[in-house]
Amino acid sequence: MHMNGPVKISRDERLQICHEIASRLHEVYGDEIVAIGVYGSVSRGTDGPFSDIEMLCVLSVSESSEFSYEWLAGPWKAEVNVCSAEVLLKTASTVEGTWPLTHGPFFSQLSLYDPEGFFPKLIEAAESPTKGDFRRAIHEVLVGEIYEFVGKLRNVSLNGPRTYLPYLAVQFAQYGAMLVGLHNQKLFSTGAMVLPEALEMPNRPDGFDNVARMVMSGELGEPSKIVSACENFWNGLENWANEHDYVIYSKRIPF
Repeated sequence: MHMNGPVKISRDERLQICHEIASRLHEVYGDEIVAIGVYGSVSRGTDGPFSDIEMLCVLSVSESSEFSYEWLAGPWKAEVNVCSAEVLLKTASTVEGTWPLTHGPFFSQLSLYDPEGFFPKLIEAAESPTKGDFRRAIHEVLVGEIYEFVGKLRNVSLNGPRTYLPYLAVQFAQYGAMLVGLHNQKLFSTGAMVLPEALEMPNRPDGFDNVARMVMSGELGEPSKIVSACENFWNGLENWANEHDYVIYSKRIPF
């Protein structure tokens, strides 16, 4: 059947669907359930008429695995992540390269069921990382992501295909924003706001603003401008890393 994708649904209707899903989760998992919550735009009250539903079901079972249900009902889409409390608390306390974007849900759950106060514990876990944890994540992004993008950029500049350059510009901007968020230990509100919110944060590397604004404007049709902007950003990152004592280069093999 052709449903033509998402249709407009009011916030009240969306919340009613959330409660119906929660009731079904209780039927399936029963006493194993520790908490059920809604995250994403619905939990923040910023959902639009076509927004999807994102929910979390926390179980008491001590398992290292997690899984999700994701389905389309035609007019709307829902995703329910099922995870043990143990795994979820560990994940919340871990800082990775995309932390500024991925960890917002740990702080903004809309509780539908939480008799033992699990979600406040989740916030405590998400607030527990140290400055050293953030420094390690910054190093991982500098070395594991952006340095590799610089190599790809220079290969494409020499050998093509230049059609790859707009994608690389987006990656430079996205991971540059992650570095800014990690450095300031600030979360982005949504994926759509990563670049504009990063531009409002302090201590941005030189060259980041130019790449970010280029990507935001969609002006990615001139290969030479992309290469120049990304190279300038990399130079700015090297200086920024030295200024803040973030190590990029190692003089020895680390094992």
